Amino acid sequence: MKSEYDVIVIGSGLGGLTAGAMLGQYGRKVLVLESHYAAGGAAHGFEVDGFKFDTGPSFFCGMTETGSLNPVKMVLSALGETLPCVSYDKFIYHFPSDKVELPVFGDWERYLDSVRSVSQTGARQLQRLRDETMDVYQALKGIPTMAIRADWKAVPLLLSRYPMGMLRTAKFSQGLQEPFEKLTRKAGVTDPLVSRLIDLECFLLSGLKASGTVTAEMVFMFGERECRAVEYPKNGAVALVDALVRGIVKHGGSLRTKAHVEKILVRNGKAYGVRLRSGEELFAESIVSNASLWDTYGTLLEPTDLPTGFVSQQLKTPTVESFMHLHLGINAEGLEHLEGHHVVVHDTQDDITRPGNAVMISVASKFDPSLAPTGKHVVHAYTLEPFDGWKRDSGYRDMKRQKAEPLFRALRHIIPDLESRIEVERIGTPLTHQTFLRRHKGTYGPAIKAGEGLFPGPKTPIEGLWRVGDSVVPGIGVPAVVGSGVICANTMVPLHHHIHLLDRLAL
Repeated sequence: MKSEYDVIVIGSGLGGLTAGAMLGQYGRKVLVLESHYAAGGAAHGFEVDGFKFDTGPSFFCGMTETGSLNPVKMVLSALGETLPCVSYDKFIYHFPSDKVELPVFGDWERYLDSVRSVSQTGARQLQRLRDETMDVYQALKGIPTMAIRADWKAVPLLLSRYPMGMLRTAKFSQGLQEPFEKLTRKAGVTDPLVSRLIDLECFLLSGLKASGTVTAEMVFMFGERECRAVEYPKNGAVALVDALVRGIVKHGGSLRTKAHVEKILVRNGKAYGVRLRSGEELFAESIVSNASLWDTYGTLLEPTDLPTGFVSQQLKTPTVESFMHLHLGINAEGLEHLEGHHVVVHDTQDDITRPGNAVMISVASKFDPSLAPTGKHVVHAYTLEPFDGWKRDSGYRDMKRQKAEPLFRALRHIIPDLESRIEVERIGTPLTHQTFLRRHKGTYGPAIKAGEGLFPGPKTPIEGLWRVGDSVVPGIGVPAVVGSGVICANTMVPLHHHIHLLDRLAL
Protein backbone atom coordinates (compact mmCIF):
# COMPACT_ATOMS: atom_id res chain seq x y z
CA MET A 1 0.00 0.00 0.00
CA LYS A 2 1.05 3.56 -0.67
CA SER A 3 2.58 5.51 2.21
CA GLU A 4 0.85 8.81 2.92
CA TYR A 5 3.78 10.16 4.95
CA ASP A 6 7.52 9.77 5.10
CA VAL A 7 7.40 9.56 8.89
CA ILE A 8 4.67 9.05 11.50
CA VAL A 9 5.65 10.02 15.06
CA ILE A 10 3.71 8.37 17.89
CA GLY A 11 3.43 10.82 20.78
CA SER A 12 4.12 14.54 21.06
CA GLY A 13 6.48 14.63 24.01
CA LEU A 14 9.52 16.83 23.54
CA GLY A 15 11.45 13.90 22.03
CA GLY A 16 8.73 13.18 19.48
CA LEU A 17 8.20 16.83 18.59
CA THR A 18 11.94 17.36 18.18
CA ALA A 19 12.29 14.32 15.92
CA GLY A 20 9.28 15.43 13.87
CA ALA A 21 10.47 19.02 13.53
CA MET A 22 14.03 18.02 12.65
CA LEU A 23 12.87 15.47 10.07
CA GLY A 24 10.58 18.16 8.63
CA GLN A 25 13.44 20.56 8.13
CA TYR A 26 15.34 17.68 6.50
CA GLY A 27 12.53 17.58 3.94
CA ARG A 28 10.45 14.68 5.26
CA LYS A 29 6.65 14.76 5.31
CA VAL A 30 5.80 14.22 8.98
CA LEU A 31 2.62 13.44 10.90
CA VAL A 32 2.67 13.51 14.72
CA LEU A 33 -0.12 11.61 16.49
CA GLU A 34 -0.97 12.52 20.08
CA SER A 35 -3.44 10.59 22.26
CA HIS A 36 -4.06 13.52 24.63
CA TYR A 37 -6.02 16.68 23.75
CA ALA A 38 -2.85 18.78 24.12
CA ALA A 39 0.66 18.37 22.72
CA GLY A 40 3.75 18.22 24.90
CA GLY A 41 3.62 14.97 26.85
CA ALA A 42 5.02 15.62 30.33
CA ALA A 43 5.71 19.22 29.24
CA HIS A 44 2.12 20.13 28.38
CA GLY A 45 0.26 22.73 30.43
CA PHE A 46 -3.26 23.38 31.65
CA GLU A 47 -5.23 26.36 32.95
CA VAL A 48 -7.73 26.71 35.81
CA ASP A 49 -9.42 30.05 36.60
CA GLY A 50 -6.60 32.06 35.03
CA PHE A 51 -3.79 30.05 36.69
CA LYS A 52 -1.54 28.47 34.03
CA PHE A 53 0.25 25.37 35.27
CA ASP A 54 3.27 23.41 34.08
CA THR A 55 2.80 19.67 34.45
CA GLY A 56 6.43 18.58 34.26
CA PRO A 57 9.75 20.36 33.63
CA SER A 58 10.25 23.68 35.37
CA PHE A 59 14.04 24.12 35.56
CA PHE A 60 15.82 25.12 32.34
CA CYS A 61 19.33 26.21 31.44
CA GLY A 62 21.21 27.30 28.32
CA MET A 63 18.19 27.44 25.99
CA THR A 64 18.89 30.84 24.46
CA GLU A 65 22.68 31.27 24.47
CA THR A 66 24.83 30.49 21.46
CA GLY A 67 27.52 27.98 22.42
CA SER A 68 25.33 26.10 24.89
CA LEU A 69 25.60 22.31 24.88
CA ASN A 70 21.85 22.20 25.45
CA PRO A 71 20.41 20.84 22.18
CA VAL A 72 17.26 22.96 22.62
CA LYS A 73 19.06 26.08 21.40
CA MET A 74 20.49 24.22 18.38
CA VAL A 75 17.11 22.75 17.44
CA LEU A 76 15.37 26.12 17.64
CA SER A 77 18.09 27.64 15.47
CA ALA A 78 17.67 24.86 12.91
CA LEU A 79 13.92 25.51 12.85
CA GLY A 80 14.18 29.30 12.71
CA GLU A 81 12.31 29.59 16.00
CA THR A 82 12.99 31.67 19.11
CA LEU A 83 12.05 31.05 22.72
CA PRO A 84 11.84 34.19 24.89
CA CYS A 85 13.08 33.37 28.39
CA VAL A 86 13.54 35.09 31.74
CA SER A 87 17.01 34.64 33.28
CA TYR A 88 17.61 34.33 37.01
CA ASP A 89 20.52 33.24 39.18
CA LYS A 90 19.22 31.89 42.48
CA PHE A 91 17.24 29.00 43.86
CA ILE A 92 17.23 27.49 47.33
CA TYR A 93 17.83 24.06 48.87
CA HIS A 94 16.13 23.60 52.23
CA PHE A 95 17.20 20.99 54.80
CA PRO A 96 14.74 21.55 57.69
CA SER A 97 16.02 18.64 59.79
CA ASP A 98 19.48 20.27 59.85
CA LYS A 99 18.11 23.82 60.02
CA VAL A 100 20.08 24.63 56.85
CA GLU A 101 18.87 26.84 54.02
CA LEU A 102 21.36 26.94 51.16
CA PRO A 103 21.05 29.46 48.31
CA VAL A 104 22.36 28.01 45.03
CA PHE A 105 23.68 30.31 42.31
CA GLY A 106 24.64 29.90 38.68
CA ASP A 107 27.57 32.19 39.46
CA TRP A 108 30.19 29.77 40.75
CA GLU A 109 31.87 32.06 43.30
CA ARG A 110 28.53 32.96 44.89
CA TYR A 111 27.58 29.28 45.08
CA LEU A 112 30.95 28.45 46.65
CA ASP A 113 30.50 31.26 49.20
CA SER A 114 27.09 29.84 50.03
CA VAL A 115 28.56 26.39 50.74
CA ARG A 116 31.50 27.99 52.60
CA SER A 117 29.08 29.68 55.00
CA VAL A 118 28.03 26.21 56.15
CA SER A 119 31.22 24.18 55.64
CA GLN A 120 34.71 25.49 54.86
CA THR A 121 35.92 21.95 54.21
CA GLY A 122 32.95 21.27 51.97
CA ALA A 123 33.69 24.38 49.90
CA ARG A 124 37.28 23.27 49.28
CA GLN A 125 36.12 19.80 48.24
CA LEU A 126 33.40 21.20 46.01
CA GLN A 127 35.98 23.41 44.29
CA ARG A 128 38.11 20.35 43.52
CA LEU A 129 35.08 18.52 42.14
CA ARG A 130 34.17 21.54 40.03
CA ASP A 131 37.67 21.63 38.56
CA GLU A 132 37.51 17.92 37.66
CA THR A 133 34.05 18.34 36.16
CA MET A 134 34.84 21.44 34.12
CA ASP A 135 37.84 19.72 32.51
CA VAL A 136 35.43 17.13 31.10
CA TYR A 137 32.84 19.79 30.18
CA GLN A 138 35.37 21.78 28.18
CA ALA A 139 36.23 18.63 26.22
CA LEU A 140 32.57 17.86 25.51
CA LYS A 141 32.02 21.38 24.19
CA GLY A 142 34.09 20.41 21.17
CA ILE A 143 31.35 18.10 19.83
CA PRO A 144 27.86 19.65 19.49
CA THR A 145 24.83 17.42 20.05
CA MET A 146 23.56 18.40 16.60
CA ALA A 147 26.50 16.52 15.07
CA ILE A 148 25.77 13.18 16.75
CA ARG A 149 24.33 10.20 14.89
CA ALA A 150 23.66 6.62 16.03
CA ASP A 151 25.29 4.83 13.09
CA TRP A 152 28.80 4.11 11.80
CA LYS A 153 28.74 7.33 9.76
CA ALA A 154 29.14 9.28 13.00
CA VAL A 155 32.80 8.28 13.28
CA PRO A 156 34.11 9.75 10.01
CA LEU A 157 31.84 12.79 10.44
CA LEU A 158 33.12 13.62 13.91
CA LEU A 159 36.76 12.85 13.14
CA SER A 160 36.79 15.02 10.03
CA ARG A 161 34.75 17.88 11.42
CA TYR A 162 35.74 18.00 15.11
CA PRO A 163 39.20 16.37 15.36
CA MET A 164 40.31 18.35 18.41
CA GLY A 165 36.98 17.77 20.15
CA MET A 166 37.29 14.04 19.52
CA LEU A 167 40.87 14.05 20.80
CA ARG A 168 39.94 15.86 24.02
CA THR A 169 36.84 13.75 24.58
CA ALA A 170 38.76 10.50 24.03
CA LYS A 171 40.71 11.24 27.20
CA PHE A 172 37.49 11.04 29.22
CA SER A 173 35.40 8.67 27.07
CA GLN A 174 35.52 5.68 29.42
CA GLY A 175 34.67 7.73 32.48
CA LEU A 176 31.63 9.41 30.90
CA GLN A 177 29.51 6.27 31.33
CA GLU A 178 30.76 5.55 34.86
CA PRO A 179 28.93 6.58 38.06
CA PHE A 180 29.45 10.23 38.99
CA GLU A 181 30.28 8.96 42.47
CA LYS A 182 33.64 7.81 41.07
CA LEU A 183 34.53 11.37 40.05
CA THR A 184 33.47 12.69 43.47
CA ARG A 185 35.81 10.16 45.12
CA LYS A 186 38.63 11.23 42.81
CA ALA A 187 38.04 14.83 43.92
CA GLY A 188 38.20 13.72 47.56
CA VAL A 189 34.62 14.62 48.48
CA THR A 190 33.87 13.40 52.02
CA ASP A 191 32.08 16.40 53.56
CA PRO A 192 28.51 15.43 54.55
CA LEU A 193 26.95 18.62 53.17
CA VAL A 194 28.67 18.39 49.78
CA SER A 195 28.00 14.65 49.53
CA ARG A 196 24.34 15.39 50.20
CA LEU A 197 24.31 18.19 47.62
CA ILE A 198 25.82 15.92 44.97
CA ASP A 199 23.34 13.13 45.66
CA LEU A 200 20.50 15.65 45.57
CA GLU A 201 21.55 17.17 42.25
CA CYS A 202 22.08 13.73 40.72
CA PHE A 203 18.63 12.72 41.93
CA LEU A 204 17.01 15.84 40.49
CA LEU A 205 18.64 15.14 37.14
CA SER A 206 18.34 11.36 36.78
CA GLY A 207 16.11 10.05 39.55
CA LEU A 208 19.18 8.26 40.97
CA LYS A 209 21.90 9.19 43.46
CA ALA A 210 25.55 9.76 42.50
CA SER A 211 26.22 6.02 42.71
CA GLY A 212 23.80 5.42 39.81
CA THR A 213 23.98 8.62 37.74
CA VAL A 214 26.05 8.64 34.57
CA THR A 215 28.97 11.09 34.80
CA ALA A 216 28.16 12.70 31.44
CA GLU A 217 24.79 13.91 32.77
CA MET A 218 26.31 15.67 35.76
CA VAL A 219 29.16 17.15 33.73
CA PHE A 220 26.56 18.70 31.45
CA MET A 221 24.57 20.07 34.41
CA PHE A 222 27.61 21.54 36.20
CA GLY A 223 28.98 23.17 33.08
CA GLU A 224 25.75 24.58 31.70
CA ARG A 225 24.62 26.01 35.03
CA GLU A 226 27.92 27.79 35.53
CA CYS A 227 28.53 28.90 31.95
CA ARG A 228 24.98 29.57 30.74
CA ALA A 229 21.95 31.41 31.99
CA VAL A 230 19.49 29.63 34.26
CA GLU A 231 16.20 30.38 32.54
CA TYR A 232 12.47 30.00 32.51
CA PRO A 233 10.54 30.27 29.21
CA LYS A 234 7.91 32.98 29.06
CA ASN A 235 4.46 31.37 29.11
CA GLY A 236 5.92 28.25 30.73
CA ALA A 237 7.19 24.95 29.38
CA VAL A 238 4.35 24.92 26.87
CA ALA A 239 6.17 27.73 25.03
CA LEU A 240 8.86 25.22 24.04
CA VAL A 241 6.15 22.78 22.94
CA ASP A 242 4.53 25.48 20.82
CA ALA A 243 7.86 26.40 19.21
CA LEU A 244 8.48 22.79 18.18
CA VAL A 245 4.94 22.42 16.83
CA ARG A 246 5.44 25.60 14.76
CA GLY A 247 8.66 24.08 13.44
CA ILE A 248 6.77 20.96 12.33
CA VAL A 249 4.01 22.90 10.62
CA LYS A 250 6.28 25.42 8.86
CA HIS A 251 8.12 22.52 7.23
CA GLY A 252 4.95 20.93 5.90
CA GLY A 253 4.18 18.55 8.76
CA SER A 254 1.08 18.23 10.90
CA LEU A 255 -0.04 17.31 14.41
CA ARG A 256 -3.23 15.43 15.29
CA THR A 257 -4.40 15.35 18.89
CA LYS A 258 -6.96 12.92 20.33
CA ALA A 259 -5.44 10.36 17.94
CA HIS A 260 -4.63 7.34 20.11
CA VAL A 261 -2.32 4.84 18.42
CA GLU A 262 -3.30 1.30 19.33
CA LYS A 263 -0.82 -0.70 17.26
CA ILE A 264 2.28 -0.30 15.12
CA LEU A 265 1.77 -2.23 11.90
CA VAL A 266 4.60 -4.61 10.97
CA ARG A 267 4.96 -6.96 8.02
CA ASN A 268 7.97 -9.15 7.24
CA GLY A 269 10.06 -7.38 9.87
CA LYS A 270 9.29 -3.88 8.53
CA ALA A 271 7.13 -1.23 10.23
CA TYR A 272 4.81 0.33 7.68
CA GLY A 273 2.07 2.17 9.58
CA VAL A 274 -0.14 2.51 12.64
CA ARG A 275 -3.68 1.64 13.62
CA LEU A 276 -5.64 4.12 15.73
CA ARG A 277 -8.14 3.19 18.41
CA SER A 278 -10.84 4.37 15.99
CA GLY A 279 -9.75 1.68 13.54
CA GLU A 280 -8.19 4.14 11.09
CA GLU A 281 -4.92 2.99 9.56
CA LEU A 282 -2.17 5.36 8.45
CA PHE A 283 0.94 4.42 6.50
CA ALA A 284 4.50 5.75 6.37
CA GLU A 285 7.99 4.75 5.31
CA SER A 286 9.22 5.09 8.90
CA ILE A 287 7.63 5.13 12.36
CA VAL A 288 9.12 6.97 15.35
CA SER A 289 7.77 5.98 18.77
CA ASN A 290 7.90 8.58 21.53
CA ALA A 291 6.15 6.08 23.80
CA SER A 292 8.27 4.55 26.56
CA LEU A 293 10.15 1.34 25.86
CA TRP A 294 7.63 -0.58 28.01
CA ASP A 295 4.69 0.83 26.06
CA THR A 296 6.38 0.47 22.67
CA TYR A 297 7.53 -3.12 23.08
CA GLY A 298 4.85 -4.31 25.49
CA THR A 299 1.71 -2.72 24.04
CA LEU A 300 2.14 -1.13 20.60
CA LEU A 301 3.82 -4.17 19.05
CA GLU A 302 2.83 -7.82 18.92
CA PRO A 303 5.28 -10.23 20.59
CA THR A 304 5.70 -11.98 17.24
CA ASP A 305 6.99 -8.74 15.69
CA LEU A 306 10.19 -8.94 17.72
CA PRO A 307 13.04 -11.43 18.17
CA THR A 308 12.44 -14.25 20.66
CA GLY A 309 13.32 -13.17 24.19
CA PHE A 310 13.79 -9.51 23.24
CA VAL A 311 10.50 -8.29 24.72
CA SER A 312 10.93 -9.99 28.08
CA GLN A 313 14.46 -8.63 28.33
CA GLN A 314 13.38 -5.07 27.54
CA LEU A 315 10.40 -5.14 29.91
CA LYS A 316 12.73 -6.03 32.78
CA THR A 317 14.32 -2.56 32.50
CA PRO A 318 13.87 -0.90 35.92
CA THR A 319 11.72 2.23 36.07
CA VAL A 320 12.05 5.54 37.84
CA GLU A 321 9.06 5.86 40.16
CA SER A 322 6.12 8.00 39.18
CA PHE A 323 5.25 11.27 40.95
CA MET A 324 2.77 13.04 43.16
CA HIS A 325 2.03 16.55 41.89
CA LEU A 326 0.42 19.48 43.64
CA HIS A 327 -0.77 22.46 41.62
CA LEU A 328 -1.91 25.50 43.59
CA GLY A 329 -3.18 28.95 42.73
CA ILE A 330 -2.53 31.19 45.73
CA ASN A 331 -2.87 34.75 46.96
CA ALA A 332 0.58 36.35 46.55
CA GLU A 333 0.09 39.28 48.93
CA GLY A 334 3.20 39.77 51.07
CA LEU A 335 5.28 37.24 49.11
CA GLU A 336 7.31 39.76 47.14
CA HIS A 337 10.63 38.22 48.26
CA LEU A 338 9.68 34.62 47.58
CA GLU A 339 12.18 32.88 45.26
CA GLY A 340 10.93 31.05 42.20
CA HIS A 341 12.57 27.64 42.72
CA HIS A 342 13.09 25.54 45.85
CA VAL A 343 13.97 21.99 46.83
CA VAL A 344 13.02 20.78 50.30
CA VAL A 345 14.60 17.63 51.77
CA HIS A 346 12.53 16.81 54.83
CA ASP A 347 14.99 14.45 56.54
CA THR A 348 18.68 14.38 55.60
CA GLN A 349 19.18 11.16 57.60
CA ASP A 350 16.68 9.36 55.38
CA ASP A 351 17.28 8.16 51.82
CA ILE A 352 16.84 11.09 49.46
CA THR A 353 15.07 8.81 46.97
CA ARG A 354 12.40 7.78 49.47
CA PRO A 355 9.01 8.96 48.14
CA GLY A 356 8.00 12.21 49.79
CA ASN A 357 11.42 13.05 51.22
CA ALA A 358 12.68 15.38 48.47
CA VAL A 359 10.16 17.89 47.15
CA MET A 360 10.74 20.11 44.11
CA ILE A 361 8.88 23.44 44.07
CA SER A 362 8.39 25.93 41.26
CA VAL A 363 6.66 29.31 41.58
CA ALA A 364 6.68 30.08 37.87
CA SER A 365 4.73 33.32 38.17
CA LYS A 366 7.79 34.84 39.87
CA PHE A 367 9.45 34.67 36.44
CA ASP A 368 6.38 35.34 34.29
CA PRO A 369 3.54 37.12 36.14
CA SER A 370 1.18 36.48 33.20
CA LEU A 371 0.89 32.85 34.35
CA ALA A 372 -1.39 33.91 37.21
CA PRO A 373 -4.06 36.56 37.77
CA THR A 374 -2.84 39.89 39.17
CA GLY A 375 -1.73 39.54 42.78
CA LYS A 376 -1.63 35.73 42.61
CA HIS A 377 0.99 33.01 42.20
CA VAL A 378 0.96 29.67 40.45
CA VAL A 379 2.73 26.93 42.44
CA HIS A 380 3.84 23.47 41.31
CA ALA A 381 5.31 20.95 43.79
CA TYR A 382 6.17 17.32 43.12
CA THR A 383 7.85 14.29 44.66
CA LEU A 384 8.46 10.63 43.85
CA GLU A 385 5.60 8.19 44.40
CA PRO A 386 5.42 4.47 43.49
CA PHE A 387 2.65 3.31 41.17
CA ASP A 388 1.86 0.10 43.00
CA GLY A 389 -1.12 0.30 45.36
CA TRP A 390 -3.00 3.04 43.50
CA LYS A 391 -6.59 2.28 42.46
CA ARG A 392 -9.48 4.48 41.43
CA ASP A 393 -11.79 3.19 44.14
CA SER A 394 -13.68 4.61 47.10
CA GLY A 395 -10.44 5.33 48.93
CA TYR A 396 -8.73 7.16 46.06
CA ARG A 397 -9.60 10.69 47.20
CA ASP A 398 -8.35 10.09 50.76
CA MET A 399 -5.17 8.43 49.49
CA LYS A 400 -4.49 11.43 47.22
CA ARG A 401 -4.71 13.78 50.16
CA GLN A 402 -2.57 11.57 52.38
CA LYS A 403 0.19 11.14 49.78
CA ALA A 404 0.15 14.87 48.98
CA GLU A 405 0.89 15.81 52.59
CA PRO A 406 4.72 15.86 52.12
CA LEU A 407 4.13 18.40 49.33
CA PHE A 408 1.96 20.60 51.55
CA ARG A 409 4.51 20.26 54.38
CA ALA A 410 7.35 21.36 52.12
CA LEU A 411 5.35 24.37 50.95
CA ARG A 412 4.47 25.32 54.53
CA HIS A 413 8.19 25.46 55.26
CA ILE A 414 8.46 28.20 52.63
CA ILE A 415 5.00 29.78 52.99
CA PRO A 416 3.84 29.19 56.60
CA ASP A 417 0.29 30.49 56.03
CA LEU A 418 -0.13 28.45 52.84
CA GLU A 419 -3.62 27.05 53.50
CA SER A 420 -5.16 30.49 53.99
CA ARG A 421 -3.86 31.56 50.57
CA ILE A 422 -5.08 28.65 48.43
CA GLU A 423 -7.65 29.53 45.76
CA VAL A 424 -7.12 26.65 43.30
CA GLU A 425 -5.93 23.15 44.20
CA ARG A 426 -5.25 20.14 41.97
CA ILE A 427 -3.51 16.93 43.06
CA GLY A 428 -1.99 14.54 40.50
CA THR A 429 -1.08 10.91 41.20
CA PRO A 430 0.71 8.09 39.36
CA LEU A 431 -2.69 7.20 37.92
CA THR A 432 -2.96 10.75 36.56
CA HIS A 433 0.37 10.24 34.82
CA GLN A 434 -0.66 6.89 33.42
CA THR A 435 -3.96 8.30 32.14
CA PHE A 436 -2.83 11.57 30.57
CA LEU A 437 0.72 10.68 29.52
CA ARG A 438 -0.07 7.10 28.42
CA ARG A 439 3.00 5.89 30.28
CA HIS A 440 3.67 2.48 31.78
CA LYS A 441 2.93 2.81 35.51
CA GLY A 442 3.17 6.59 35.14
CA THR A 443 6.98 6.33 35.10
CA TYR A 444 9.30 9.12 34.02
CA GLY A 445 11.82 6.77 32.44
CA PRO A 446 14.29 3.97 33.08
CA ALA A 447 16.40 3.68 36.21
CA ILE A 448 19.44 2.23 34.44
CA LYS A 449 22.29 2.70 36.88
CA ALA A 450 25.67 3.80 35.60
CA GLY A 451 27.92 0.79 35.12
CA GLU A 452 25.00 -1.66 35.11
CA GLY A 453 23.69 -1.14 31.60
CA LEU A 454 23.60 1.18 28.62
CA PHE A 455 20.73 3.15 27.16
CA PRO A 456 19.68 1.57 23.86
CA GLY A 457 19.68 4.56 21.50
CA PRO A 458 17.06 5.23 18.80
CA LYS A 459 17.33 2.02 16.75
CA THR A 460 15.07 -1.03 17.22
CA PRO A 461 15.20 -4.60 15.85
CA ILE A 462 12.39 -3.73 13.43
CA GLU A 463 13.31 -2.08 10.15
CA GLY A 464 11.72 1.36 9.82
CA LEU A 465 10.89 1.65 13.55
CA TRP A 466 12.78 4.16 15.68
CA ARG A 467 12.47 5.37 19.28
CA VAL A 468 12.93 8.72 21.03
CA GLY A 469 12.27 10.03 24.53
CA ASP A 470 13.46 9.41 28.06
CA SER A 471 14.27 5.71 27.66
CA VAL A 472 16.69 6.21 24.74
CA VAL A 473 19.65 8.23 26.07
CA PRO A 474 20.76 8.92 29.67
CA GLY A 475 18.75 11.51 31.59
CA ILE A 476 15.05 12.22 32.09
CA GLY A 477 15.27 15.99 31.64
CA VAL A 478 14.57 18.28 28.71
CA PRO A 479 18.11 18.23 27.19
CA ALA A 480 18.14 14.41 27.16
CA VAL A 481 14.78 13.93 25.46
CA VAL A 482 15.37 16.74 22.96
CA GLY A 483 18.79 15.25 22.28
CA SER A 484 17.20 11.86 21.61
CA GLY A 485 15.02 13.46 18.93
CA VAL A 486 18.03 15.15 17.33
CA ILE A 487 20.11 11.97 17.24
CA CYS A 488 17.22 9.93 15.84
CA ALA A 489 16.47 12.43 13.05
CA ASN A 490 20.14 12.75 12.10
CA THR A 491 20.52 8.98 11.89
CA MET A 492 17.44 8.62 9.68
CA VAL A 493 18.74 10.90 6.91
CA PRO A 494 21.69 10.61 4.50
CA LEU A 495 24.99 11.94 5.75
CA HIS A 496 25.15 14.75 3.19
CA HIS A 497 21.82 16.14 4.47
CA HIS A 498 23.23 16.11 7.98
CA ILE A 499 26.43 17.86 6.88
CA HIS A 500 24.42 20.51 5.05
CA LEU A 501 22.53 21.31 8.29
CA LEU A 502 25.78 21.58 10.26
CA ASP A 503 27.15 23.94 7.61
CA ARG A 504 24.00 26.04 7.74
CA LEU A 505 24.24 26.31 11.53
CA ALA A 506 28.01 26.96 11.36
CA LEU A 507 28.67 24.06 13.73
